[in-house]
Formats: sequence, structure tokens, C-alpha cells
Amino acid sequence: MKKLLIVATVLFGGVSFAQTTEAEADLKKISTDTVSSWKKGALFNLGFSQVSLSNWAAGGNNTVSGNVIVNLHANYSDEKQSWQNTLNMGYGVLKQNKEDVQKTDDNLEFTSKYGKKASEHWSYAGLINFNTQFSVGYDDVDKTNKISTFLAPGYLLGAIGMDYKPTSYFSVFISPITSKTTIVTDENLSNVGAFGVEIGEQHRNEFGGYLRANFTKEIMKNINLTSTLGLFSNYVENPENVDVNWEMLILMKVNKYITVSINTKLIYDHDITIAGDDGGNGPRTQ
Repeated sequence: MKKLLIVATVLFGGVSFAQTTEAEADLKKISTDTVSSWKKGALFNLGFSQVSLSNWAAGGNNTVSGNVIVNLHANYSDEKQSWQNTLNMGYGVLKQNKEDVQKTDDNLEFTSKYGKKASEHWSYAGLINFNTQFSVGYDDVDKTNKISTFLAPGYLLGAIGMDYKPTSYFSVFISPITSKTTIVTDENLSNVGAFGVEIGEQHRNEFGGYLRANFTKEIMKNINLTSTLGLFSNYVENPENVDVNWEMLILMKVNKYITVSINTKLIYDHDITIAGDDGGNGPRTQ
């Protein structure tokens, strides 16, 4: 009887062990499949430079400058849907001789796009984009004339349309239904009607069409290019005046620890008045 009991116990334990192993395998498979649908990444770039001159016959200025760029992304995709999220941040400063510190870069932008597959290359899609800056901006060295600050301006854009993605590195989002809100929370800037808002107002709402094209690819070995172009037209007021927002980032990898980056941004907004060198005021390419 004792022998029988020992054998039965061993057999029962063996069956239990086999059942647990199968359950763990299924759990691991589900976990792996879920994780593999997400692609996350980050780019961090920190730059610093200093120029010190002493009795320099050719002339020049002592300068110290620094800038930081952070790009984060988290993208989900499966056979029927996709969800792309990006957060781009940049800030730079420059100090020259005894002058106060000046900004050279200031940007905070978040974009989220969700798509439901309609065919091989097309998806029904919705997009949200928010863009502002971190700190106060001035148009003079003495910092007496404030022209921008956090949420002045701020731009909130929501769009519904179709997303065309023929390849893994290129996509075009087309939206005939787009809402664009310009935010100016600073009272002084609001009172002069900065960034196209009515005098004394803190918001301006526009309704129109939107196109956003994105290209991300390794164009040569260790050289990556990311280019994003956004175009918006207001249906109600001057639809021929198209707002343009075009940003490009070139990242070159030298080795494991050193990279070189080139970042450009071009903006045109007909509602933003800028003073020109000729003394006139009006919309200009930024």
C-alpha cells in the first residue's frame, strides 16, 4: 500500500507539472506577441560650445552656448490598427560677452495619430497635434519687449481623415475635417492681438483642411533623415493663405557614443505679423 501511494503521488505531481508548463508557455506567447506590437525609441542630443578670445587682433566675441534635443516615440500596430505617438522637445541658449542669455531654440510638440485599416495602404485615421514653447521669448537683447511665452502661442489641432502609407518609411495623412485652435494666454500679448487672435481674446478657432506628410529613413549608412510637412487651409477665411510647418532632422552616427545632428524648421502663418528689416509689418517666412 505504501508503494502504491508513492507511485500515485509521483504520477500526480508529474501531471501537475506538465499542466503548469503548458500554461506558462501560453502566457509567455501572449506576452511576447503583445510586446512585439509596440515599438518605442528615443533620441537624445546634447551640444555645448565655448569661444574664449584674448588680445585677438582679428576681433570677435566670447561666447558660450548649449542646446538639447529630445525625440521620443511609442508606436503600436497590428493587422487591423495602428497608433503612433511622438514627443519632440528642443531648447538652446547663447551667452555672448556681457550680454544676457538669449534663446536659440525653444520647442515642445506632441502628436498622436490613430488609424483603422481600410485597405492595403489606406486607413481611416484621426490625429491630434499640440505645439508650444517652454519659456519667454524677446525680440531685443535687453529683454524689454516680450513677444512669446508658454501657451502664447499654443496650437491645438484635431483632424479626421484618411492615412496613406505605401511603405514603412513614408505616409500622408489627408483630412478634410480639421479644427485648429490658436491659444494666447498671456494678457499683454492677447491685448495686442498677437498670433492672429482678436484683441483681448485668448483663443482663435479655425476650421479647414489639413495635410501631413512624414518621411523617415536611413538614406545612407549611419545617416537617418526625418522630414515632416504640415499644411493647413482655413475654409472660412482666405483659404488660399496656407499655413506651412516643415521640420527636418538629419542624424549622423559617428560611433557608439558620438552623433551629429542637423535640425531645421520652416514656418509660414499668414496670421502672424512680423516686423521686417525695411520697417514694415506683415506675415513672413520664419
